[in-house]
Amino acid sequence: MTPSPAPPPALPPEAAQAHALIDLDAVRESVATLVRRAGPAATMAVVKADGYGHGMVPCARAALEAGASWLGVTVIEEALALRAAGIDAPVLAWLIAPGAPLAAAIAAGVDLAAGSPATLAALAAASGETGRPARVHLTLDTGLGREGASRSDWPALCEAAAKLAADGRLEVVGIWSHFAFADAPGHPTVQAQISRFSEGCELAAGYGLRPVLRHLANSAATLLEPRAHFDLVRPGIAVYGLSPGPALGTPAELGLRPAMSLRGRLTLVKRVPPGSGVSYAHRYTTDRETTLGLVPLGYADGIPRAATNTAEVLVAGARRRIAGTVCMDQFVVDLGDDHASLGDEVVLFGPGDRGEPTAQDWADALGTINYEIVARIGPRIPRVYLGETAAP
Repeated sequence: MTPSPAPPPALPPEAAQAHALIDLDAVRESVATLVRRAGPAATMAVVKADGYGHGMVPCARAALEAGASWLGVTVIEEALALRAAGIDAPVLAWLIAPGAPLAAAIAAGVDLAAGSPATLAALAAASGETGRPARVHLTLDTGLGREGASRSDWPALCEAAAKLAADGRLEVVGIWSHFAFADAPGHPTVQAQISRFSEGCELAAGYGLRPVLRHLANSAATLLEPRAHFDLVRPGIAVYGLSPGPALGTPAELGLRPAMSLRGRLTLVKRVPPGSGVSYAHRYTTDRETTLGLVPLGYADGIPRAATNTAEVLVAGARRRIAGTVCMDQFVVDLGDDHASLGDEVVLFGPGDRGEPTAQDWADALGTINYEIVARIGPRIPRVYLGETAAP
C-alpha cells in the first residue's frame, strides 16, 4: 500500500494570512547537485542575507547535511549568528567595514577576507587582542571592479600579508576573487579572470604564500565552468534551487529545485460594478462587473511596487495579474466571474509545478533577477519549514 503523503506543517498563527514555505529538502537536493558538480573541490554554501531570504540558520544546516563543508556570509554579524546557533563549520565573512567586530570574529574562529593593507593591519591588531592569529583570505580583484586589491596593488598586499604571517599575527588560509560575467556563457572575461586569478596565486607563492584554498567559482561557474573550481567553490543562489541566469538553463535542467513558495490568503472578496477604480491613483479600472480579491502582502513585505499591473499570482485555479497599485501592506487581483472565497490561497511564486508563477517569472516581469525577488521578502513574513531537522 502506498503511504499517504505527510500533511503540511501546522502554520503558526502569524502565518495564517501570509507565509513563505521553505522546502529544506529542496535545499539539500540542490546542494547535493552542486557538490557533485564541484568534483574534488570543496563546497561553500553562501547563506548571506538571511539565506537569500530563505532563513540563514535552517538553510545552513540543510546545506551542511547535504555535503557542503563551508559557509559563506557577507558581514561578521552573520557569521557570529551562525556560531550563536551552534554551527561550528568553517565560515568566511568577506565584507569588512571599519569598526567591525574583528576580535569577536577571530575568537569565534571565523575566517575573514582582506583586500587592502589597511584591513590586514586591523586584523593583526585584533589578533593581538585575542592572542590567536587571524585566518585570512586575500581578495584579488580580477575584473569585477568591486572588492579586492587591483593587479597593481596585489604585490603590496601579498608582501604585507607575508610579513604579518611571519610575525604569527595572521594565517593566510585562502586567496579568492569573484566573476563579473559567469552567468553569460562564453563571455571572454570568464577565461580572462581565471587566468588573472592563477597569475595572482603564482605571484603570492613568490612571497611564500601558498594557501590551501583558492576559490573563484560562484553558482554559475560551479555548475558550468570546471576550470574555475580550484580548491573551493562558492555557490549562492543555486543553493536555494534557482538558476543563476536564464541563459544557463532552468532549475530542472541544472539539477536544482526551488525552495521557496510565497503564499497569502484572500482577506476580502467582493463584487464591484464596471468602471470601478482599484487601489491608489486608480491605475486599474474594471471594464465589467467583476470580483476583486484582496491579498495581504505589499511593498513593506518585499513585494515590489513595480509589480503594479504587471506580476501574476495563482488564485482560484488560474494565474491573475495584479490589478492596480501595490500598496504597503496589500494588493488586489481581478477574479472576473470565477468563484473565490475568503481565506482562499494565493501563490505569488513557487517552483512552478502547480502552474504558479516562479521567482524567475516575477524577475522577468519586473526587469530584475530572481535573487532580488526572494532576498527582498521581509521579516514580517513568517518562514514555515518543510524537512527541518532538530538542531544539534
